[in-house]
Amino acid sequence: MGFSSAVCAQAGRAEPTATLFQNVRIFDGKSHTLGTAMNVLVRGNTIEKITKDALPDDLVATAKIIPGAGRTLMPGLIDMHWHTMLVRPTPAALLTGDIGHLNLVAGAEATATLLRGFTTVRDLGGPAFGLKRAIDEGIVIGPRIYPSGAIITVTSGHGDFRQSFEVPRTLGSPQSRGEQTGAAMIADSPDEVRVRVREQLLLGATQIKLTAGGGVASPNSPLDASTFTESELRAAVEAAENWGTYVTVHAYTPISIQRAIAAGVTCIEHGHLMDEQTAQLIAEKGTWLSTQAFPDELADAFPAGSQERAKAFQVFAGTDRTFELARKYKIKTAFGTDILFSKRLAQRQGELLAKLARWYTPAEVLAMATGTNAELLALSGKRNPYPGKLGTVEVGALADLLLVDGDPIANIKLVEDPAKNFVVIMKDGKIYKNTLDPSMALSGN
Repeated sequence: MGFSSAVCAQAGRAEPTATLFQNVRIFDGKSHTLGTAMNVLVRGNTIEKITKDALPDDLVATAKIIPGAGRTLMPGLIDMHWHTMLVRPTPAALLTGDIGHLNLVAGAEATATLLRGFTTVRDLGGPAFGLKRAIDEGIVIGPRIYPSGAIITVTSGHGDFRQSFEVPRTLGSPQSRGEQTGAAMIADSPDEVRVRVREQLLLGATQIKLTAGGGVASPNSPLDASTFTESELRAAVEAAENWGTYVTVHAYTPISIQRAIAAGVTCIEHGHLMDEQTAQLIAEKGTWLSTQAFPDELADAFPAGSQERAKAFQVFAGTDRTFELARKYKIKTAFGTDILFSKRLAQRQGELLAKLARWYTPAEVLAMATGTNAELLALSGKRNPYPGKLGTVEVGALADLLLVDGDPIANIKLVEDPAKNFVVIMKDGKIYKNTLDPSMALSGN
């Protein structure tokens, strides 16, 4: 059903002032079991009341009633490594395509992301500020976005997609295509790093992303390469901390991770090639690890026989050991997917979450994608664009909620098929999907 027809279906009746989920079992974002049957009242964009008792008739009369029938009510899912602008286009389209078209494509993907149950994403690189604003203003339907803005890299680093004829770079010369679009910015000294970090903060970044080592997608960036110096990383950390937020870095290898930790970064992205000593260091310093269980199909974005494809499989081979080390040393671990260049793979976002059950219990998996991820989001401090509590079902929390047809703790595979199993999706107190009442589905009301 389209948006307009859903809105018309509601014409002539008074808008409810609240939403009441009746007879639901709650996963609160941290517990290992579901609670007993409860009633949950949402008013505005927050959870107002959770009770096992029946609510007064006058209150019920003004609320939109959602009969839970023993289904599971849980927080909206959070993906901590997402690239809002980079999911569907090919690498060539990103470097040569019309930016207006790319934004429209990203808007369609944002809507699909929300309808997969991901009510919040942390965008770790790309020109997402405009899309975030459009979503916040209600122009486009999509998740909350915590944007990093442009990926900050060095010459020859992960994120430097310049062609050979664009080298050498002269300070003050016109920017490369990637820089012009806001996808990545090149910085080759502590002073340049400070400028680029401050620019992203000016534009609205909630956290800063640097690439501390080589990457898969960048053709001229070997995985074993370490990029920023410690002084350059420190400059980024200082600039971010001056704004009350933090730096996270793309890093696979021990040396790139260790250097970043020495510089004071808060979070490591990926870490797939780490060794045991590095895992111990991450744990000792209380550094966050945001890592991913990549699907092998992600390598299909790159041509057969290409260096990028070979690097992808080198990273994939480290996944199992990375999660084992994270669990062994009780590292603070966040869940994300980092899907690039594939609408088809993005549709498996929930499947990639369920895949973590190889290393964690289903309850731990769900907690990681809700309450734990929300803890990392909160480290953006006053740069947080969505003040309030995310990732939990409790009184006073923001009303980002999923009604699941079944018990995802008993059967984590329910999250693999959100079209079937997520019968209600609510973000910020507004219902965007309700298959129990088709007239409300996708209405945003």
